[in-house]
Amino acid sequence: MIIAHYAHRLPAQYDLDALRRRSKERAAVWDVAPELYFKAFLLRETGRFGAIANSFSSLYLWRQDKALRDWLMRGGYEVVTQSFGRAEIETFFALDAFRGRAGGARFLYRNDVAVRLDADLTAAFAAEVDLARTYATAPDVRAAIVGLDPRHWRFVRVVLSEAELDGSEFGAAYQIAHLSSPLLDTLPSG
Repeated sequence: MIIAHYAHRLPAQYDLDALRRRSKERAAVWDVAPELYFKAFLLRETGRFGAIANSFSSLYLWRQDKALRDWLMRGGYEVVTQSFGRAEIETFFALDAFRGRAGGARFLYRNDVAVRLDADLTAAFAAEVDLARTYATAPDVRAAIVGLDPRHWRFVRVVLSEAELDGSEFGAAYQIAHLSSPLLDTLPSG
């Protein structure tokens, strides 16, 4: 599994409702995308849920890296670049992902955590997977994923939730404008 995330910072006066509409219009393509657990169309709005600036982003959980490669090579990202330019796409390989009990998700939380220099990596990986599994058991959680960026030695924790969660524990909050989840229900439960 591979996690991909890109973000576009937007001007303060940008019409975020237009992005909400765009997300709904583009959703049908993603609702049936092969090899995709989910794609979250994400917004951060100045002054809401801790955001200090507006942004539009997408976060994906692909079943395999070939699916991400195919999307890029077939021009899928051009729809984004034509409107917003080319953003850096962060990628993380997923250590594990779990389905939660919630029926939907209004928020996505992302928390990047450095892997300690002297950490026992095997133990650190196992602890992060256990934490994601634990997060997925909360009643408001739709999914919990943990990934690794081995270049910068950091974990990325991703939680999709119906309810607003404590940002100090769960990281940056994104509003989900739309969640396409063709394979999310095939993930193991937490």
